[in-house]
Amino acid sequence: MKSGLHDRRLPWLLLGGSILVCFGMWHWAEDIAAPANTAQALAEGRPIGNNSDLYPRWLGAREVLLYHRDPYSQAVTREIQTGFYGRPLDPLRGSDPTDKVAFAYPLYVVFFLAPTVTLPFRTVMELFRWLSLCAIALSVPLWMHAIGLRPRRLLIVSAMVLALSSFAAVQEFHMQNLTALVLLLVAASAASAVRGWPVLSGFLLALSTIKPQLSALFILWLVLWAVGRWKERRGLLWSLIATMALLVIAAEKISPHWIGKFITAAHEYQTYAADPSIVQALLPWFLAKIFSIALVAVLFVLAWRWRKTPAGSQDFAWGLAWASTVTLAIIPKLAAYNQLLLIPPLLVLVAERETISKAGFVPLTMAKSAFACQLWQWAAALILSSCSFLLPAARLKPAAELPLYTSLASWPITLLAVALATFYLASARPRTAAPA
Repeated sequence: MKSGLHDRRLPWLLLGGSILVCFGMWHWAEDIAAPANTAQALAEGRPIGNNSDLYPRWLGAREVLLYHRDPYSQAVTREIQTGFYGRPLDPLRGSDPTDKVAFAYPLYVVFFLAPTVTLPFRTVMELFRWLSLCAIALSVPLWMHAIGLRPRRLLIVSAMVLALSSFAAVQEFHMQNLTALVLLLVAASAASAVRGWPVLSGFLLALSTIKPQLSALFILWLVLWAVGRWKERRGLLWSLIATMALLVIAAEKISPHWIGKFITAAHEYQTYAADPSIVQALLPWFLAKIFSIALVAVLFVLAWRWRKTPAGSQDFAWGLAWASTVTLAIIPKLAAYNQLLLIPPLLVLVAERETISKAGFVPLTMAKSAFACQLWQWAAALILSSCSFLLPAARLKPAAELPLYTSLASWPITLLAVALATFYLASARPRTAAPA
């Protein structure tokens, strides 16, 4: 009786705990971290405008769709800087940022923003903030479906709340980057493949290329998987190719020769806005290059080995986890919103928890460490939020970044956890069974 009562209460306790840590994270971000960052920016003389990553894409879309201007041009870039920073950047001011915030996306991103180009940007920004949070929350059950994880509804809701409790979600809300939208499209594509809808899967995968650096390795995995059983899955590849062709041709119609301009803009972006990748941040330049190439090669080998695996199987789930963690390791951007890529590998580790617990000390320790990094962020934010009701904000300023101390470590630890679990469990688990 007690055991059954405990089983019924546990989902509710998890939901209550997730709501509590969600409050702690957002209260810390809004009342402690944000004021501290603003004060630091003002002290350093950095310009402050709308600071929205959406603004360069939105203004570029408005200019090309309404006024037929080249969004990659220097004139449009200066207008973007005026809105983003409050004024154009001055190269003679040493305190000015180096990021030009130019339009550096594939031109067909404007089709996503077309319904908003006649609206005031303030309205667009507020709408997109909440749409980003909805995208993050909705991606969780889609990832679960893609990897074969079928928990109870309350546990799904708890997982959605926990995803919204991450600092990645907080930064996505404030920055309005397109990462949440792209990962929703990738998750929906993977879930469609599991449902047996390859044409829809390929269509969604093509749309995710508005941020190709995020979706490229997922495309590699799903294309090789489609090739593995060509007669059954060829719709995915044909749909991907057809949709990409339509996007490129439609973009060419509204702005001829945009591909060369995009390549130039993307190359210049690497010189003024790109960060070192997580691998480059941890290793010397030469070793980082070798290790990055090795990671992609390992992903390719595993994807080729798993290409015939059924959709929703354990190998299919590990393929998604590998694509996600390798992307995190090699993309040249350390922005916290990219940590949304941790959602699929962490869900796979949850799905495989019973088997990992039998695989040995090292895989189990790394899997626990991956979750410990997330728990630290939630616990530290909740503690600081609680303290803010008793202490003035100035007293908490020195500890304002405490929840972020494990942010850098969470990426390589999750990568190691996935790698160790994959190789330790390769011979121990059935190839076709879905996670319980």
